[in-house]
Amino acid sequence: MDHQDPALESDDSTHAVVMTDAGRSADPLLVEVTRGALAESRHRGRAAIVDAHARVLVCWGDLDRPVYPRSAVKPLQALPLVESGAADAFALTETELALACASHNGEPAHTQTVAAWLARIGCTVDDLACGAHEPVDGGTARAMIRAGEPATALHNNCSGKHAGFLTTARHKGEPVKGYIDYAHPVQQRLLGVLEQMTGQDLGTAAWARDGCSIPTIAVPLGALALAMARFADPHGAPEHRADAIMRIRRAWGGQAYHVAGRGRFDTAVMTATGGRVLVKEGAEAVSCACLPELGLGIALKIEDGNPRAAYVAMAALLRHVGAVEDAAWPAIAEQSRPPVRTRRGVPVGEVRPAAGFPARTRAS
Repeated sequence: MDHQDPALESDDSTHAVVMTDAGRSADPLLVEVTRGALAESRHRGRAAIVDAHARVLVCWGDLDRPVYPRSAVKPLQALPLVESGAADAFALTETELALACASHNGEPAHTQTVAAWLARIGCTVDDLACGAHEPVDGGTARAMIRAGEPATALHNNCSGKHAGFLTTARHKGEPVKGYIDYAHPVQQRLLGVLEQMTGQDLGTAAWARDGCSIPTIAVPLGALALAMARFADPHGAPEHRADAIMRIRRAWGGQAYHVAGRGRFDTAVMTATGGRVLVKEGAEAVSCACLPELGLGIALKIEDGNPRAAYVAMAALLRHVGAVEDAAWPAIAEQSRPPVRTRRGVPVGEVRPAAGFPARTRAS
């Protein structure tokens, strides 16, 4: 991967940039949490902004160190669903494609859509191997407790992704049982897609079980950003891959509520920008962005795994590259720079980008 000096402000359209001191250090300070005049907590991390030509425009920390992408790569994992012909064979809607990319809240609109989708492919909730957990959405979880309704695998934030895996297996005539195993054709296709999009040989890469039980493959952070840049600008991809990317991008940005749900950072950003800025969070404070209008990809990892820092850091990077118009920021202010409040709701501090992050340095 070629390294360019970052600044994202330049006199031409190449976004030439100058490497900052932060870009040379490992695990720089990215986000701080204030209470009164004191920075009470601090979050360190790594981040990279890359274009589709594998040029690193700016980075903070070690972008070659691998990270488990977790759910941040769900849009990539949806590619075989479209490319295999499964999406067309089962007449998937844009909402269902969005759920294939989703870490959803488990609200009724999410679970009911996944249940109907499973029925259409001849599967049931019992075929989902992701496991059950309470809905991410607190209001939905409380309503289920009051009703005595147990959570099922439909409420798992990954149930749409798993429905997509099952759909592809059905279409290809592959066993449904064991679709989460590393050697299963479903997972091998995903491995191939990840290799192609990241430009990495991942055959011997470290891997482990994700929370939903599928393999999560360790990828260098810069390569993860490259995959998102190639999603933003698929100019070098084969026609079938470029077509699939465009279709998934429309669903990802156009159905933001089904990718996440109410009260979520991803929903707020994509809704406020009309789907022009595509963001996807993953567990342990991994986050990615795909910026089609700029042809850029962003990947970040907060080292302590706290998502509150990932949201603030991603919002700061989106502002840094000018991806979000000024008029859209008020709609995402609560998620991008959240206040710290007392139990009575009085603001006493904030979660904010650390001083100097992200630095703006003009190319010399």
